[in-house]
Amino acid sequence: MLVAYLSMEIALENNIKTYAGGLGVLAGDVLRSAARKKFPMVAVTILNKQGYFKQKISSSGSQIERIDRDYDFSNLKKLETEVTINIGHDSVKIGVWEYLIKSEDGFAIPVYLLDADVAGNKLIYKKLTSKLYGGNLEARLQQEMILGRGGVKMLAALGYKDITIYHMNEGHGAFAAIELFNTSQAVTSEEKAKDVKQKCVFTTHTPIKTVYDSFPLEMILKNQPDFPCDLAAIIKDNQVDTLELGIYFSRYINGVSLAHQALLNNIFPGVNFKAITNGVNSIFWTSPEFKKIYDKYLTGWRDDYKLLARATDIPTDEIWRAHQENKKLLLEYIKVNKKIEWQEEIFTICFARRFTGYKQPLLLLSDIERLLEISEKGEKIQIIFAGKAHIRDIAGQDAIKKINQIRKKYPRLKLVFLENYNLDLAHLLVAGSDVWLNNPLPPQEACGTSGMKAAHNGVPQISTLDGWWPEGFKLGKTGWAIKSADDLYEILKREVLPLYYQKPEAWREIMRNTIAINAAYFNSDRMLDQYIKEAS
Repeated sequence: MLVAYLSMEIALENNIKTYAGGLGVLAGDVLRSAARKKFPMVAVTILNKQGYFKQKISSSGSQIERIDRDYDFSNLKKLETEVTINIGHDSVKIGVWEYLIKSEDGFAIPVYLLDADVAGNKLIYKKLTSKLYGGNLEARLQQEMILGRGGVKMLAALGYKDITIYHMNEGHGAFAAIELFNTSQAVTSEEKAKDVKQKCVFTTHTPIKTVYDSFPLEMILKNQPDFPCDLAAIIKDNQVDTLELGIYFSRYINGVSLAHQALLNNIFPGVNFKAITNGVNSIFWTSPEFKKIYDKYLTGWRDDYKLLARATDIPTDEIWRAHQENKKLLLEYIKVNKKIEWQEEIFTICFARRFTGYKQPLLLLSDIERLLEISEKGEKIQIIFAGKAHIRDIAGQDAIKKINQIRKKYPRLKLVFLENYNLDLAHLLVAGSDVWLNNPLPPQEACGTSGMKAAHNGVPQISTLDGWWPEGFKLGKTGWAIKSADDLYEILKREVLPLYYQKPEAWREIMRNTIAINAAYFNSDRMLDQYIKEAS
Protein backbone atom coordinates (compact mmCIF):
# COMPACT_ATOMS: atom_id res chain seq x y z
CA MET A 1 0.00 0.00 0.00
CA LEU A 2 1.11 3.57 -0.73
CA VAL A 3 -0.99 6.64 -0.01
CA ALA A 4 -0.48 9.88 -1.95
CA TYR A 5 -1.65 12.84 0.14
CA LEU A 6 -2.48 16.03 -1.79
CA SER A 7 -2.95 19.23 0.19
CA MET A 8 -2.80 22.87 -0.93
CA GLU A 9 -0.89 23.70 2.25
CA ILE A 10 1.36 21.69 4.55
CA ALA A 11 3.11 23.18 7.59
CA LEU A 12 6.63 21.77 7.58
CA GLU A 13 8.70 24.28 9.52
CA ASN A 14 8.15 27.79 10.80
CA ASN A 15 10.49 29.22 8.17
CA ILE A 16 9.03 27.34 5.22
CA LYS A 17 5.88 29.36 4.64
CA THR A 18 3.80 26.73 2.87
CA TYR A 19 0.77 27.09 5.13
CA ALA A 20 -1.84 29.64 6.16
CA GLY A 21 -3.50 27.99 9.14
CA GLY A 22 -5.23 24.94 10.51
CA LEU A 23 -5.53 22.99 7.25
CA GLY A 24 -1.79 23.09 6.64
CA VAL A 25 -0.81 22.52 10.26
CA LEU A 26 -3.09 19.49 10.44
CA ALA A 27 -1.58 18.10 7.23
CA GLY A 28 1.89 18.39 8.71
CA ASP A 29 0.75 16.65 11.89
CA VAL A 30 -0.72 13.71 9.97
CA LEU A 31 2.50 13.25 8.00
CA ARG A 32 4.59 13.38 11.19
CA SER A 33 2.44 10.60 12.60
CA ALA A 34 2.87 8.61 9.40
CA ALA A 35 6.65 8.95 9.69
CA ARG A 36 6.59 7.75 13.28
CA LYS A 37 4.34 4.80 12.42
CA LYS A 38 6.37 4.04 9.28
CA PHE A 39 3.15 4.16 7.30
CA PRO A 40 3.82 4.41 3.55
CA MET A 41 2.76 7.89 2.46
CA VAL A 42 4.01 10.51 0.05
CA ALA A 43 2.70 14.08 0.05
CA VAL A 44 2.26 16.75 -2.61
CA THR A 45 1.76 20.46 -2.07
CA ILE A 46 2.75 23.76 -3.68
CA LEU A 47 5.99 25.61 -2.98
CA ASN A 48 4.59 29.14 -2.51
CA LYS A 49 7.92 30.94 -2.20
CA GLN A 50 6.30 34.07 -0.76
CA GLY A 51 4.19 32.10 1.68
CA TYR A 52 0.81 33.42 2.80
CA PHE A 53 1.72 36.88 4.09
CA LYS A 54 3.66 38.50 6.88
CA GLN A 55 1.36 40.39 9.21
CA LYS A 56 2.10 43.80 10.64
CA ILE A 57 -0.20 46.02 12.69
CA SER A 58 -0.33 49.70 11.76
CA SER A 59 -0.49 52.61 14.22
CA SER A 60 -4.26 52.66 13.69
CA GLY A 61 -4.52 48.97 14.60
CA SER A 62 -5.12 47.69 11.07
CA GLN A 63 -3.59 44.56 9.60
CA ILE A 64 -0.95 45.16 6.94
CA GLU A 65 -0.04 42.28 4.63
CA ARG A 66 3.54 42.07 3.44
CA ILE A 67 5.40 39.55 1.33
CA ASP A 68 7.09 37.11 3.67
CA ARG A 69 10.71 36.95 2.59
CA ASP A 70 12.00 35.22 5.73
CA TYR A 71 12.43 31.91 3.97
CA ASP A 72 14.87 29.19 4.83
CA PHE A 73 15.09 26.63 2.03
CA SER A 74 18.09 24.81 3.51
CA ASN A 75 16.00 21.71 4.24
CA LEU A 76 14.47 21.66 0.76
CA LYS A 77 16.19 19.77 -2.04
CA LYS A 78 15.64 20.92 -5.62
CA LEU A 79 15.11 17.93 -7.88
CA GLU A 80 15.78 17.80 -11.61
CA THR A 81 12.45 16.14 -12.43
CA GLU A 82 9.94 18.22 -14.39
CA VAL A 83 6.50 17.49 -15.79
CA THR A 84 4.27 19.45 -18.12
CA ILE A 85 0.61 20.23 -17.71
CA ASN A 86 -1.63 22.00 -20.19
CA ILE A 87 -3.33 25.18 -19.11
CA GLY A 88 -5.57 26.04 -22.00
CA HIS A 89 -3.41 25.87 -25.12
CA ASP A 90 -0.18 26.53 -23.19
CA SER A 91 2.26 23.91 -21.97
CA VAL A 92 3.39 24.76 -18.45
CA LYS A 93 6.46 23.15 -16.91
CA ILE A 94 6.29 22.13 -13.26
CA GLY A 95 9.45 21.62 -11.21
CA VAL A 96 9.67 20.09 -7.77
CA TRP A 97 11.43 20.38 -4.41
CA GLU A 98 11.70 17.60 -1.85
CA TYR A 99 11.35 17.84 1.92
CA LEU A 100 11.68 14.85 4.23
CA ILE A 101 9.57 14.56 7.36
CA LYS A 102 11.61 12.26 9.56
CA SER A 103 10.71 10.30 12.66
CA GLU A 104 13.04 10.20 15.63
CA ASP A 105 14.54 6.94 14.31
CA GLY A 106 15.04 8.32 10.80
CA PHE A 107 12.08 6.95 8.83
CA ALA A 108 11.14 9.59 6.25
CA ILE A 109 7.93 10.67 4.56
CA PRO A 110 8.74 12.65 1.39
CA VAL A 111 6.85 15.86 0.67
CA TYR A 112 7.04 17.21 -2.87
CA LEU A 113 6.53 20.94 -3.37
CA LEU A 114 5.50 21.86 -6.90
CA ASP A 115 7.05 24.93 -8.50
CA ALA A 116 5.96 26.65 -11.72
CA ASP A 117 8.78 29.20 -11.58
CA VAL A 118 10.61 27.32 -14.32
CA ALA A 119 12.58 28.68 -17.26
CA GLY A 120 10.46 28.79 -20.40
CA ASN A 121 7.13 29.40 -18.63
CA LYS A 122 5.23 32.61 -19.18
CA LEU A 123 5.51 35.06 -16.28
CA ILE A 124 1.80 34.66 -15.48
CA TYR A 125 2.36 30.93 -14.90
CA LYS A 126 5.61 31.38 -13.00
CA LYS A 127 3.69 33.42 -10.43
CA LEU A 128 1.13 30.70 -9.76
CA THR A 129 3.30 29.01 -7.15
CA SER A 130 4.61 32.16 -5.50
CA LYS A 131 1.86 33.10 -3.04
CA LEU A 132 -0.55 30.88 -1.12
CA TYR A 133 -4.18 31.68 -1.98
CA GLY A 134 -3.08 34.68 -4.02
CA GLY A 135 -4.63 35.86 -7.30
CA ASN A 136 -8.12 35.90 -8.76
CA LEU A 137 -10.56 33.03 -9.33
CA GLU A 138 -8.90 31.87 -12.54
CA ALA A 139 -5.47 31.89 -10.90
CA ARG A 140 -6.97 29.80 -8.10
CA LEU A 141 -8.25 27.30 -10.67
CA GLN A 142 -4.81 27.10 -12.26
CA GLN A 143 -3.13 26.60 -8.89
CA GLU A 144 -5.48 23.73 -8.15
CA MET A 145 -4.73 22.24 -11.55
CA ILE A 146 -1.03 22.33 -10.66
CA LEU A 147 -1.70 20.61 -7.34
CA GLY A 148 -4.12 17.99 -8.61
CA ARG A 149 -3.21 17.28 -12.20
CA GLY A 150 0.42 18.27 -11.83
CA GLY A 151 0.68 16.31 -8.58
CA VAL A 152 -0.48 13.05 -10.18
CA LYS A 153 1.93 13.54 -13.10
CA MET A 154 4.82 14.43 -10.83
CA LEU A 155 4.41 11.35 -8.64
CA ALA A 156 4.46 9.16 -11.74
CA ALA A 157 7.54 10.96 -13.06
CA LEU A 158 9.29 10.44 -9.71
CA GLY A 159 8.74 6.71 -10.02
CA TYR A 160 5.74 6.14 -7.76
CA LYS A 161 3.98 3.49 -9.82
CA ASP A 162 2.25 1.61 -7.00
CA ILE A 163 0.04 4.28 -5.42
CA THR A 164 -3.09 2.60 -4.11
CA ILE A 165 -4.87 5.64 -2.63
CA TYR A 166 -4.94 9.31 -3.59
CA HIS A 167 -6.09 11.23 -0.53
CA MET A 168 -7.47 14.62 -1.58
CA ASN A 169 -7.25 16.80 1.52
CA GLU A 170 -10.01 19.31 0.80
CA GLY A 171 -11.32 20.28 -2.64
CA HIS A 172 -8.12 22.04 -3.69
CA GLY A 173 -6.70 18.71 -4.83
CA ALA A 174 -9.83 17.42 -6.57
CA PHE A 175 -8.45 17.86 -10.09
CA ALA A 176 -6.19 14.90 -9.33
CA ALA A 177 -9.31 12.85 -10.05
CA ILE A 178 -9.61 14.41 -13.51
CA GLU A 179 -6.01 13.48 -14.32
CA LEU A 180 -6.64 9.94 -13.12
CA PHE A 181 -9.87 9.80 -15.12
CA ASN A 182 -8.23 10.95 -18.34
CA THR A 183 -5.35 8.49 -17.98
CA SER A 184 -7.50 5.54 -16.94
CA GLN A 185 -7.15 2.42 -19.11
CA ALA A 186 -10.89 1.75 -18.82
CA VAL A 187 -12.99 2.16 -21.97
CA THR A 188 -16.23 3.97 -21.11
CA SER A 189 -16.63 7.08 -18.99
CA GLU A 190 -18.65 5.08 -16.49
CA GLU A 191 -15.87 2.53 -16.15
CA LYS A 192 -13.23 5.25 -15.89
CA ALA A 193 -15.17 6.96 -13.11
CA LYS A 194 -15.51 3.65 -11.27
CA ASP A 195 -11.78 3.06 -11.67
CA VAL A 196 -10.95 6.49 -10.18
CA LYS A 197 -13.37 6.03 -7.29
CA GLN A 198 -11.52 2.90 -6.20
CA LYS A 199 -8.35 4.98 -5.83
CA CYS A 200 -9.61 8.18 -4.19
CA VAL A 201 -10.38 9.26 -0.64
CA PHE A 202 -11.72 12.74 0.09
CA THR A 203 -11.64 14.73 3.32
CA THR A 204 -13.51 18.01 3.60
CA HIS A 205 -12.81 20.45 6.43
CA THR A 206 -15.46 23.09 5.74
CA PRO A 207 -19.13 23.01 6.77
CA ILE A 208 -20.12 26.10 4.75
CA LYS A 209 -21.04 25.11 1.20
CA THR A 210 -20.57 28.62 -0.19
CA VAL A 211 -16.90 28.60 0.85
CA TYR A 212 -15.95 25.81 -1.55
CA ASP A 213 -14.25 26.72 -4.79
CA SER A 214 -16.77 26.85 -7.59
CA PHE A 215 -15.70 27.61 -11.15
CA PRO A 216 -17.83 28.51 -14.19
CA LEU A 217 -17.83 25.69 -16.72
CA GLU A 218 -16.65 28.16 -19.35
CA MET A 219 -13.55 28.91 -17.25
CA ILE A 220 -12.96 25.20 -16.65
CA LEU A 221 -13.05 24.42 -20.37
CA LYS A 222 -10.86 27.39 -21.21
CA ASN A 223 -8.17 26.00 -18.89
CA GLN A 224 -8.95 22.27 -19.19
CA PRO A 225 -10.32 21.50 -22.66
CA ASP A 226 -10.12 17.79 -21.79
CA PHE A 227 -12.47 18.14 -18.81
CA PRO A 228 -15.01 15.26 -18.99
CA CYS A 229 -18.19 17.20 -19.69
CA ASP A 230 -20.08 13.98 -20.38
CA LEU A 231 -20.15 13.36 -16.62
CA ALA A 232 -23.24 15.43 -15.91
CA ALA A 233 -23.09 14.74 -12.16
CA ILE A 234 -20.00 16.94 -11.72
CA ILE A 235 -21.53 19.97 -13.46
CA LYS A 236 -24.42 21.85 -11.91
CA ASP A 237 -25.88 25.09 -13.21
CA ASN A 238 -22.86 25.42 -15.51
CA GLN A 239 -20.56 25.39 -12.49
CA VAL A 240 -17.95 22.90 -11.31
CA ASP A 241 -17.68 22.74 -7.53
CA THR A 242 -14.53 21.11 -6.13
CA LEU A 243 -16.48 19.71 -3.20
CA GLU A 244 -18.88 17.96 -5.56
CA LEU A 245 -15.91 16.81 -7.64
CA GLY A 246 -14.20 15.29 -4.61
CA ILE A 247 -17.39 13.57 -3.50
CA TYR A 248 -18.18 12.14 -6.94
CA PHE A 249 -14.78 10.61 -7.53
CA SER A 250 -14.16 9.14 -4.05
CA ARG A 251 -15.12 5.83 -2.49
CA TYR A 252 -14.60 7.16 1.04
CA ILE A 253 -15.68 10.66 2.05
CA ASN A 254 -15.36 12.09 5.52
CA GLY A 255 -15.88 15.13 7.65
CA VAL A 256 -13.55 16.00 10.50
CA SER A 257 -15.75 15.67 13.59
CA LEU A 258 -19.02 13.99 14.53
CA ALA A 259 -20.81 17.35 14.45
CA HIS A 260 -19.36 18.06 11.01
CA GLN A 261 -20.50 14.67 9.73
CA ALA A 262 -24.06 15.32 10.91
CA LEU A 263 -24.11 18.72 9.23
CA LEU A 264 -22.73 17.39 5.94
CA ASN A 265 -25.30 14.59 5.88
CA ASN A 266 -28.04 17.21 6.22
CA ILE A 267 -26.59 19.40 3.47
CA PHE A 268 -25.94 16.51 1.08
CA PRO A 269 -28.64 13.88 1.56
CA GLY A 270 -27.72 10.64 -0.12
CA VAL A 271 -23.97 11.06 0.35
CA ASN A 272 -22.48 8.67 2.88
CA PHE A 273 -20.20 10.95 4.87
CA LYS A 274 -18.04 9.30 7.50
CA ALA A 275 -16.45 11.07 10.46
CA ILE A 276 -12.82 10.99 11.48
CA THR A 277 -12.32 13.64 14.11
CA ASN A 278 -9.07 15.55 13.67
CA GLY A 279 -6.15 15.28 16.04
CA VAL A 280 -2.82 17.02 16.55
CA ASN A 281 0.65 15.52 16.65
CA SER A 282 1.38 14.80 20.31
CA ILE A 283 5.16 14.99 20.08
CA PHE A 284 5.18 18.13 17.94
CA TRP A 285 2.74 20.09 20.13
CA THR A 286 3.75 18.93 23.60
CA SER A 287 6.15 21.43 25.14
CA PRO A 288 9.62 20.31 26.31
CA GLU A 289 8.55 20.71 29.95
CA PHE A 290 5.59 18.38 29.54
CA LYS A 291 7.59 15.92 27.46
CA LYS A 292 9.91 15.54 30.46
CA ILE A 293 6.96 14.78 32.72
CA TYR A 294 5.40 12.31 30.28
CA ASP A 295 8.75 10.57 29.76
CA LYS A 296 9.05 10.23 33.54
CA TYR A 297 5.54 9.02 34.38
CA LEU A 298 4.15 7.66 31.10
CA THR A 299 6.98 5.59 29.68
CA GLY A 300 6.26 4.74 26.05
CA TRP A 301 3.75 7.54 25.45
CA ARG A 302 5.58 8.69 22.32
CA ASP A 303 4.80 5.36 20.67
CA ASP A 304 1.40 4.75 22.25
CA TYR A 305 -0.86 7.79 22.56
CA LYS A 306 -3.31 5.85 24.74
CA LEU A 307 -0.82 6.04 27.60
CA LEU A 308 -1.65 9.74 27.95
CA ALA A 309 -4.89 8.55 29.56
CA ARG A 310 -2.74 7.63 32.56
CA ALA A 311 -1.87 11.29 33.12
CA THR A 312 -4.05 10.99 36.24
CA ASP A 313 -0.98 9.30 37.79
CA ILE A 314 1.10 12.47 37.42
CA PRO A 315 1.32 14.61 40.59
CA THR A 316 -0.54 17.87 40.05
CA ASP A 317 2.30 19.92 41.49
CA GLU A 318 4.55 18.70 38.64
CA ILE A 319 1.91 19.63 36.08
CA TRP A 320 1.65 23.08 37.63
CA ARG A 321 5.39 23.57 37.73
CA ALA A 322 5.72 22.66 34.04
CA HIS A 323 2.85 24.96 33.13
CA GLN A 324 4.37 27.90 35.00
CA GLU A 325 7.66 27.38 33.17
CA ASN A 326 5.75 27.54 29.89
CA LYS A 327 3.90 30.63 31.05
CA LYS A 328 7.20 32.36 31.87
CA LEU A 329 8.37 31.78 28.29
CA LEU A 330 5.16 33.25 26.90
CA LEU A 331 5.29 36.32 29.14
CA GLU A 332 8.94 36.83 28.27
CA TYR A 333 7.98 36.82 24.57
CA ILE A 334 5.36 39.49 25.27
CA LYS A 335 7.88 41.53 27.24
CA VAL A 336 10.48 41.41 24.46
CA ASN A 337 8.11 41.98 21.55
CA LYS A 338 5.49 44.29 23.06
CA LYS A 339 7.45 45.93 25.89
CA ILE A 340 4.74 44.87 28.32
CA GLU A 341 5.46 43.19 31.64
CA TRP A 342 2.75 40.83 32.77
CA GLN A 343 2.63 38.83 35.99
CA GLU A 344 2.84 35.05 36.14
CA GLU A 345 0.25 34.79 38.89
CA ILE A 346 -2.48 36.55 36.87
CA PHE A 347 -4.96 34.42 34.95
CA THR A 348 -4.18 34.57 31.24
CA ILE A 349 -6.71 33.75 28.55
CA CYS A 350 -5.83 33.31 24.87
CA PHE A 351 -7.77 33.52 21.62
CA ALA A 352 -5.54 32.65 18.65
CA ARG A 353 -6.77 31.48 15.24
CA ARG A 354 -7.80 32.74 11.82
CA PHE A 355 -9.79 35.94 12.17
CA THR A 356 -13.10 35.59 10.41
CA GLY A 357 -16.73 36.30 11.24
CA TYR A 358 -17.99 32.87 12.28
CA LYS A 359 -15.16 32.41 14.80
CA GLN A 360 -16.54 35.45 16.71
CA PRO A 361 -13.18 36.94 17.70
CA LEU A 362 -14.84 39.88 19.45
CA LEU A 363 -17.13 37.84 21.71
CA LEU A 364 -14.96 38.29 24.81
CA LEU A 365 -14.83 42.05 24.17
CA SER A 366 -18.53 42.56 23.40
CA ASP A 367 -19.11 44.31 26.75
CA ILE A 368 -15.89 46.01 27.87
CA GLU A 369 -17.35 47.58 30.99
CA ARG A 370 -18.61 44.21 32.19
CA LEU A 371 -15.26 42.62 31.44
CA LEU A 372 -13.46 45.37 33.35
CA GLU A 373 -15.83 44.95 36.27
CA ILE A 374 -15.12 41.21 36.41
CA SER A 375 -11.39 41.82 36.34
CA GLU A 376 -11.20 44.85 38.66
CA LYS A 377 -13.79 43.93 41.26
CA GLY A 378 -12.97 40.24 41.20
CA GLU A 379 -9.87 38.42 40.07
CA LYS A 380 -7.56 39.92 37.45
CA ILE A 381 -7.36 38.79 33.83
CA GLN A 382 -4.73 39.09 31.10
CA ILE A 383 -5.95 38.61 27.53
CA ILE A 384 -3.96 37.57 24.45
CA PHE A 385 -5.19 37.72 20.86
CA ALA A 386 -3.32 36.47 17.80
CA GLY A 387 -4.24 35.51 14.26
CA LYS A 388 -4.43 36.65 10.66
CA ALA A 389 -7.41 37.67 8.54
CA HIS A 390 -7.47 36.72 4.87
CA ILE A 391 -6.61 39.64 2.57
CA ARG A 392 -10.18 39.61 1.22
CA ASP A 393 -11.90 39.09 4.59
CA ILE A 394 -12.93 42.62 5.49
CA ALA A 395 -14.89 41.56 8.58
CA GLY A 396 -11.88 39.65 9.91
CA GLN A 397 -9.61 42.62 9.32
CA ASP A 398 -12.10 44.93 11.03
CA ALA A 399 -12.09 42.65 14.08
CA ILE A 400 -8.29 42.90 14.33
CA LYS A 401 -8.48 46.68 14.07
CA LYS A 402 -11.19 46.90 16.71
CA ILE A 403 -9.21 44.76 19.17
CA ASN A 404 -6.21 47.05 18.79
CA GLN A 405 -8.40 50.13 19.16
CA ILE A 406 -9.94 48.70 22.34
CA ARG A 407 -6.45 48.06 23.68
CA LYS A 408 -5.61 51.74 23.22
CA LYS A 409 -8.94 53.06 24.47
CA TYR A 410 -8.98 50.97 27.65
CA PRO A 411 -5.44 50.90 29.07
CA ARG A 412 -6.86 49.45 32.31
CA LEU A 413 -7.64 46.29 30.38
CA LYS A 414 -4.64 44.00 30.20
CA LEU A 415 -4.87 43.09 26.53
CA VAL A 416 -2.31 42.40 23.82
CA PHE A 417 -2.47 41.48 20.15
CA LEU A 418 0.50 39.42 18.98
CA GLU A 419 1.12 39.85 15.28
CA ASN A 420 2.31 37.37 12.67
CA TYR A 421 0.83 34.23 14.23
CA ASN A 422 2.95 31.26 13.14
CA LEU A 423 4.10 27.82 14.32
CA ASP A 424 6.66 29.17 16.79
CA LEU A 425 4.21 31.59 18.39
CA ALA A 426 1.50 28.91 18.47
CA HIS A 427 3.81 26.65 20.48
CA LEU A 428 4.24 29.39 23.08
CA LEU A 429 0.54 30.22 23.26
CA VAL A 430 -0.93 26.72 23.54
CA ALA A 431 1.53 25.88 26.32
CA GLY A 432 1.68 29.15 28.23
CA SER A 433 -1.94 30.29 28.42
CA ASP A 434 -4.05 29.37 31.44
CA VAL A 435 -7.18 28.74 29.40
CA TRP A 436 -7.85 28.47 25.67
CA LEU A 437 -10.82 30.40 24.29
CA ASN A 438 -12.64 29.15 21.21
CA ASN A 439 -16.09 30.47 20.40
CA PRO A 440 -17.19 29.73 16.82
CA LEU A 441 -20.80 30.30 15.84
CA PRO A 442 -22.35 26.81 15.55
CA PRO A 443 -22.51 24.92 13.29
CA GLN A 444 -19.77 26.60 11.26
CA GLU A 445 -16.62 25.13 12.83
CA ALA A 446 -15.87 21.81 11.15
CA CYS A 447 -13.45 20.80 13.89
CA GLY A 448 -10.82 23.27 15.12
CA THR A 449 -7.60 21.88 16.58
CA SER A 450 -5.90 24.62 18.60
CA GLY A 451 -7.64 23.54 21.80
CA MET A 452 -6.28 20.03 21.28
CA LYS A 453 -2.74 21.44 21.20
CA ALA A 454 -3.45 23.29 24.44
CA ALA A 455 -4.79 20.08 26.00
CA HIS A 456 -1.44 18.35 25.40
CA ASN A 457 0.05 20.98 27.72
CA GLY A 458 -2.62 20.75 30.39
CA VAL A 459 -4.49 23.87 29.26
CA PRO A 460 -8.31 23.54 29.44
CA GLN A 461 -10.68 25.15 26.96
CA ILE A 462 -13.72 27.42 27.04
CA SER A 463 -15.72 26.96 23.85
CA THR A 464 -19.09 26.94 22.21
CA LEU A 465 -20.30 23.41 21.50
CA ASP A 466 -19.13 23.23 17.91
CA GLY A 467 -16.51 21.29 15.97
CA TRP A 468 -14.63 18.83 18.17
CA TRP A 469 -15.77 20.28 21.49
CA PRO A 470 -19.05 18.28 21.79
CA GLU A 471 -16.77 15.22 21.81
CA GLY A 472 -14.05 16.70 24.04
CA PHE A 473 -16.12 18.58 26.61
CA LYS A 474 -16.62 16.75 29.89
CA LEU A 475 -18.40 18.85 32.49
CA GLY A 476 -16.16 19.69 35.42
CA LYS A 477 -13.20 17.87 33.88
CA THR A 478 -11.87 19.32 30.60
CA GLY A 479 -13.17 22.87 30.47
CA TRP A 480 -16.37 24.85 29.93
CA ALA A 481 -19.11 25.14 27.32
CA ILE A 482 -20.74 28.46 26.45
CA LYS A 483 -23.53 29.67 24.19
CA SER A 484 -23.12 33.44 24.23
CA ALA A 485 -21.09 36.38 25.51
CA ASP A 486 -23.31 36.50 28.57
CA ASP A 487 -22.50 32.84 29.22
CA LEU A 488 -18.81 33.57 28.84
CA TYR A 489 -18.84 36.44 31.32
CA GLU A 490 -20.88 34.49 33.87
CA ILE A 491 -18.70 31.39 33.63
CA LEU A 492 -15.54 33.46 33.99
CA LYS A 493 -16.94 35.32 36.98
CA ARG A 494 -18.64 32.48 38.85
CA GLU A 495 -16.64 29.38 37.89
CA VAL A 496 -13.34 29.82 36.09
CA LEU A 497 -11.71 32.68 38.00
CA PRO A 498 -12.78 31.55 41.51
CA LEU A 499 -11.50 28.05 40.72
CA TYR A 500 -8.16 29.33 39.42
CA TYR A 501 -7.51 31.76 42.27
CA GLN A 502 -9.27 30.19 45.23
CA LYS A 503 -9.10 26.44 44.59
CA PRO A 504 -5.70 25.83 42.99
CA GLU A 505 -5.73 22.09 43.59
CA ALA A 506 -9.10 21.73 41.87
CA TRP A 507 -7.79 23.81 38.95
CA ARG A 508 -4.75 21.57 38.62
CA GLU A 509 -7.00 18.53 38.64
CA ILE A 510 -8.81 19.95 35.60
CA MET A 511 -5.44 20.47 33.91
CA ARG A 512 -4.56 16.83 34.57
CA ASN A 513 -7.93 15.58 33.33
CA THR A 514 -7.54 17.65 30.17
CA ILE A 515 -4.42 15.67 29.33
CA ALA A 516 -5.88 12.31 30.31
CA ILE A 517 -9.18 12.76 28.46
CA ASN A 518 -8.49 15.09 25.53
CA ALA A 519 -4.82 14.69 24.67
CA ALA A 520 -5.14 10.92 24.89
CA TYR A 521 -7.74 10.88 22.11
CA PHE A 522 -7.50 14.03 20.01
CA ASN A 523 -4.14 13.30 18.45
CA SER A 524 -3.01 12.57 14.89
CA ASP A 525 -1.76 9.06 15.71
CA ARG A 526 -5.31 8.01 16.60
CA MET A 527 -6.61 9.94 13.60
CA LEU A 528 -4.21 8.16 11.22
CA ASP A 529 -5.11 4.79 12.75
CA GLN A 530 -8.76 5.51 11.91
CA TYR A 531 -7.94 6.42 8.32
CA ILE A 532 -5.89 3.23 7.93
CA LYS A 533 -8.68 1.10 9.38
CA GLU A 534 -11.64 2.74 7.67
CA ALA A 535 -10.40 4.30 4.43
CA SER A 536 -7.61 1.98 3.27
